[in-house]
Amino acid sequence: MLFDLSTPGLSLYSIPAAWFCAFYPNTLKFLVIDKTVGYDNTNPRSNLAKSKGSDKLKPDVVAKLQRMEGAHQNGNEAFPLWAAAVITGNMVGLDHRTLNICSIAYIGLRLLYNYIYINHNSFMKGSARSIVFFTALPIPLWLLVKSAGKGL
Repeated sequence: MLFDLSTPGLSLYSIPAAWFCAFYPNTLKFLVIDKTVGYDNTNPRSNLAKSKGSDKLKPDVVAKLQRMEGAHQNGNEAFPLWAAAVITGNMVGLDHRTLNICSIAYIGLRLLYNYIYINHNSFMKGSARSIVFFTALPIPLWLLVKSAGKGL
């Protein structure tokens, strides 16, 4: 095996990984906008709106850009909860194997969530995205509750 799941502190690597999961959809969006309509770095938050009104982009590409933005925003919203759960779990001394398995599962689910969010636009795929989201959400909540119980 490449690493031992009981290695102390391994779960802390999931914090930059979770940040990356939140950040890369925005980078993908930037690359598409920069290549097609031109990226305005003076007013970067206006780029998506500018893309919506551009005749250089097909509606399906604009919709995908909006989904990239949505995946980015969702990752930013989920990140603090994850970071708090991992840091707290490590501080109170939760089992390293538990923290590491939860970290791998959470990052894997976040990557799957982004993939579904960005690449699929049907109702069924949206439902799959929601299922993945609600599968990942309890992981940091469970770690926080487990940490609170250990800290008492």
